[in-house]
Amino acid sequence: MAEFFTTTTLGIGLLIVGQVLLIVVPLLVALAFLMYADRKIWAAVQMRRGPNVVGVFGLLQSFADFLKYIVKEVVFPAGADRVVFLLAPMISLVMALIAWAVIPFNEGWVLSDINVAILYVMAASSLEVYGVIMGGWASNSKYPFLGSLRSAAQMISYEVSLGLIIIGVIISTGSMNFGDIVRAQDGDWGIFNWYWLPHFPMVFLFFISALAETNRPPFDLPEAESELVAGYQVEYSSTPFLLFMIGELVAVVLMCALVSLLFFGGWLSPIPGLPDGILWMVGKMLFVFFIFSMVKAITPRYRYDQLMRIGWKVFLPMSLVWVVLVAFLAKFEILGGFWARWMGV
Repeated sequence: MAEFFTTTTLGIGLLIVGQVLLIVVPLLVALAFLMYADRKIWAAVQMRRGPNVVGVFGLLQSFADFLKYIVKEVVFPAGADRVVFLLAPMISLVMALIAWAVIPFNEGWVLSDINVAILYVMAASSLEVYGVIMGGWASNSKYPFLGSLRSAAQMISYEVSLGLIIIGVIISTGSMNFGDIVRAQDGDWGIFNWYWLPHFPMVFLFFISALAETNRPPFDLPEAESELVAGYQVEYSSTPFLLFMIGELVAVVLMCALVSLLFFGGWLSPIPGLPDGILWMVGKMLFVFFIFSMVKAITPRYRYDQLMRIGWKVFLPMSLVWVVLVAFLAKFEILGGFWARWMGV
């Protein structure tokens, strides 16, 4: 039986499909409860109850919302390009999902363990902007089009900062493989071996850039209800709207995984002696998601000019300087190689 899955084309295909479903299905189910948690955290900060009717403690509220979107009618705006109109949310969701192919959850627990995993994730996340632009343009309305242009400018601007921050981690590790990056953070000091300490300033820049990259508050300018009437997806309803929302939430969880892998040791235990494992990875992702939710609940929305000024005049110069500094510190192995843990050479 083992030879069937390793030697035949059909067996290899079935094995790959099974592995993909093993990642996608738990992820999509988790999204329902993460959305519930997001709404509950927001409600708690505002001293209200939040979802509490559908199911025990309101746990099934996300599934009820999902069913509502599925059974609603798909409405096409007059003059809309129907093909592009439907392709846009599909592209947004697919681009967010395929990035998970290179995300490891434990030692060896990864669908595709490639050496250029970081490049793959950056490429996939960069292509998400096409779904947004297509959705705004195909709607044949000025408000969605303005929202899509806003989103494109915002996502492209903060991808530059994200990329430069990640370059610092790559310099320290000598590899673009997520497994190597996590293994480079392993050591006798537990949590103090993780990259959050040598790359401490960039942790905050990466987190804030991730907020802007995924259109999360306080940087949800593409969906500014008071200005653009919900932005690029204002003309969408039913399942296409749901696909946009799922794609956006998948991208948020992906950023939580990246923060965990790049700066907080992935599946490594924070205390030496405790076993490593997937529970640490999941726990770190949940903690980062909690911070995402708290930021949404307690910070006011930025103006668009403030958003772009921070991206180009603050984050870009700081991340550029940090790349040069880390290269210097790693080259001369300052502090006994604190910034130089080359795993790929």
